Amino acid sequence: MNLGSIPSLENHSALLGLALLVGVLVAFALERRPPVVIALSSGLLMLLLGFLSSDELLRVFSNPAPITIAAMFILSGALLRTGTLEEVSGWVIRRTLRKPKLAVAEIGAGTILASAFMNNTPVVIVMIPIVQRLARVLRISATRLLIPLSYLSIMGGTLTLIGTSTNLLVDGVAQEQGLAGFSIFEITGVGLVSLTSGLLLMTLFGKRLLPDRAAQGLDGQLESDAYLSSLVLLANSELVGLPLDKAPFVRRPGLQILGIQRGKQVQRRDLKQWVLAAGDQIMVSASPAELASLAEESDFKTGLAGMGGGVATARSRRPRDLRLVQAVISSSHPIIGRRLAEIPMLSRLRVTVLGLSRPRHVAGPDLANVRVRAGDRLLIAAGGDAAQALQANVALADVEETTAQPFRRTKAPVAIGTLAGVVLLAVFGFPIEAMAILGVAVVLLSRSIEPEEAWGAIDGNTLVLIFGMLAFGRGLENAGTVDMIVDWLEPLFSASSPFLLLLGVYAVTSLLTETVTNNAVAVIMTPIVIGLAEAMGVDARQLVVAVMFGASASFATPIGYQTNTLVYGAANYRFMDFVKIGVPMNLVVGLATCLAILYIY
Repeated sequence: MNLGSIPSLENHSALLGLALLVGVLVAFALERRPPVVIALSSGLLMLLLGFLSSDELLRVFSNPAPITIAAMFILSGALLRTGTLEEVSGWVIRRTLRKPKLAVAEIGAGTILASAFMNNTPVVIVMIPIVQRLARVLRISATRLLIPLSYLSIMGGTLTLIGTSTNLLVDGVAQEQGLAGFSIFEITGVGLVSLTSGLLLMTLFGKRLLPDRAAQGLDGQLESDAYLSSLVLLANSELVGLPLDKAPFVRRPGLQILGIQRGKQVQRRDLKQWVLAAGDQIMVSASPAELASLAEESDFKTGLAGMGGGVATARSRRPRDLRLVQAVISSSHPIIGRRLAEIPMLSRLRVTVLGLSRPRHVAGPDLANVRVRAGDRLLIAAGGDAAQALQANVALADVEETTAQPFRRTKAPVAIGTLAGVVLLAVFGFPIEAMAILGVAVVLLSRSIEPEEAWGAIDGNTLVLIFGMLAFGRGLENAGTVDMIVDWLEPLFSASSPFLLLLGVYAVTSLLTETVTNNAVAVIMTPIVIGLAEAMGVDARQLVVAVMFGASASFATPIGYQTNTLVYGAANYRFMDFVKIGVPMNLVVGLATCLAILYIY
């Protein structure tokens, strides 16, 4: 017998459900356990109490919203894997150097547009170092720009149904409640009003409300991500005979040309018109992903090869089990003070040292002749056996496989076209969940992204949290808690105007979102506002849209929305920095959003 069948509990099931709801919200706010654990436990608790049957629990997994969200994660991952976002960031950086003030507007517009059609977390991850560089060019503190970056990504996500997982989730729950599904651009009008109000506030008052202090941590992170390497141009390369500035690889955003050596001649300035010849050694500073991409190309011999020629660098000869490993030179390593070309692993293992990274600056003069120091980090391409030997090497520390992968730039048009096709087909009335799954099939079949990389692109914590909260929400409905809350709220709002009702729903949702994960708030609030609308005889669609926007309007704390957390950790921010500008943002954007909902709906 489950607890839900005990008579004393059956008579007070609604109150018990309310107590559980309060307990779950408190648990989320206290953050003693990860949100995914709280959500999963709350759903299973509903099953144990008898408020949720095993059949209903299984039906939770048929909700189309989480499936669509997972598919959109994969499509976003394909854009990253093909270097699409990297190319966009490179274009922005080049524009920044030429017209830095105009670049601020372009970065903002690009962030908004990208966030409207893909998950905004990878967008912000890519844009953070770009904004940091822009701040240095403009000679202002990055703390002036990083909070606005997060806010723009949040507001950009509200422009379309697929811009944020919260919108898709609210739509899925609303459809289960009998409401007609939302089209992909149905909320765009409201989103534009919300975005405009937020932009006006930041433009007019941002200078007073945003902190102005030096950011810390990110500069070091950028420098430690830059690896010194060397590219030896092969005789069969199509680049031979081209001026350097005409070579496509020089425009890659993760790459900086440091110099070129031909024989004993070394050129470090005026390189644009240097005509490339076979055997030229091009000294570069590059990101791990960019070095991995160059190592797969047949134009160069990349890095320092180990015994027997090391790991083949041409794509056609690359072993299937090749791994990219990062390792730190320990203080006891015998190579310290000597040239990197003399490192013992090159004479013992079939590996290629692709690059060397040194904290706070780029080493030199070139990869082979750099004098090794303790703490230098190596990027190594190795087969499975060699990788195990590296991990067993006591003279190396922090040996681990890197997540960096070579970009598949030739597949970029496929990834871009697939996402555009999903959006266009959804506009013409095709089910968004079916189109998103079809898009996943296309990027997998085209090898724009490999299956293991696709599954890695999915945020499993987000999906499990959503499934757990969907189960918990269904349990609250079965327990009568939702009806009870509606009965309590109806007298309070019965004499209110439609606008005040919208403001109330938006305010409660937004307040909860600042302390509780937004997807959990969306699942809880959606059935409540639909029930309230039915009880009061008003349009439920208005209130559901208010929940969509309120659940994304997390401006006042760094913990309510993931992009806020990202920029919080990337700069020298304090909690109150978000409160100072976030509270006015919540008020102004909330008021404008509710007025837009009332007018449009």
